[in-house]
Amino acid sequence: MTGDLGLFGPDSVSWRLHAEPILLLGGFRALYLQALHPLAMAGVIQNSNFREDPWARLGRTSEYVTTVIFGTTEQAEAAGRRVRAIHQRLRGIDPETGDFFRIDEPRLLRWVHVTEVESFLTTATRAGMALSREEIDRYYTEQREAARLVGLDPLTVPGTAAEVDRYYEQMRPELRLTRDSADAALFMAAPPLPHRLGLTPVRLALGGVAALSVSLLPAWARRLYGLPGLPTTDLSAALWARLLRRALALIPEHYRSGPHRDAALARAAAVGALS
Repeated sequence: MTGDLGLFGPDSVSWRLHAEPILLLGGFRALYLQALHPLAMAGVIQNSNFREDPWARLGRTSEYVTTVIFGTTEQAEAAGRRVRAIHQRLRGIDPETGDFFRIDEPRLLRWVHVTEVESFLTTATRAGMALSREEIDRYYTEQREAARLVGLDPLTVPGTAAEVDRYYEQMRPELRLTRDSADAALFMAAPPLPHRLGLTPVRLALGGVAALSVSLLPAWARRLYGLPGLPTTDLSAALWARLLRRALALIPEHYRSGPHRDAALARAAAVGALS
């Protein structure tokens, strides 16, 4: 739709943040963080074929996120409807109690949402993207729209950095390393690669990305994985993330942008919304 700037628009922090290729690293960080919730992990294990085709799943997730951020309002709403329809059909079994649970339980949807947006923002800022405290809070507030699309009441979702910190404090007693989450963490570090890339340096690069994403986790999350939560790890991770962001910036813009962002920029330019 010509002139439809979507849920956020060019003046949003969301458009600025999600133009960063480094967010791929943030996506990996989010997966490692999400895996520490036993029910969330059980829901993935029992309802997903991610082990058989991890790259297709990653592609679908990336497509969804970019549609929500840069798509038209109708495209974003339609994507949300599809996700809600899928989640409504799915059930899981608590591996500890044997009880059934719904995949679209608000507490699980909220965990996935918060870990995702916090990972995107934290990865970008630690990689050197300059955002003020007000802009950080504004990003979290903007992303309540994304939470609404998956079926959450936006007012139940943290909308500032302080609220995200409090949310994590509340959630930490529920988090632990299970066999499923440990297996998933190892799988993400060395998944099968398409097109015979497993016999190339791509394997080493992917292992480095996985290691860096784990290093970017909060210290308490690294300790749950049995890894040190030392400040030196934080400093080293931030340095490597900054170097990776600078390397990605060398890629020509037309390769980094993507069709959804290109279309969004074209709509914004058509109505004179770009500064």
